Amino acid sequence: MANTYNWVIALLECAPKQGDKTNVVTTIHWRRQATDGKGHNGDVFGQQNIALDPNAPFTPYDQLTKAQVEGWLTSAMGASAIAALDAALDKQIADQITPPVSTPALPW
Repeated sequence: MANTYNWVIALLECAPKQGDKTNVVTTIHWRRQATDGKGHNGDVFGQQNIALDPNAPFTPYDQLTKAQVEGWLTSAMGASAIAALDAALDKQIADQITPPVSTPALPW
């Protein structure tokens, strides 16, 4: 079974006012999590700055959806950055399954 990945949006930073708009999201604080469905999990976190797109319709803060914010995040980060995150998560899970270092009991 392949690993599954999930975004967790932890916090949104906003500019109180930008032009005639209020509470404009400027930074997304995120976590990217993965699981193999067998009890092994990976987790990375970070933040992504985003800019208001003057050509896109503006959604008031209290009407934002998780899917919309995830769309901004994935668009701003780009596919290669997300692939690199997923590879790091895959490695975390692989290292749980087959640890790269062991600490056996001392032989005496």
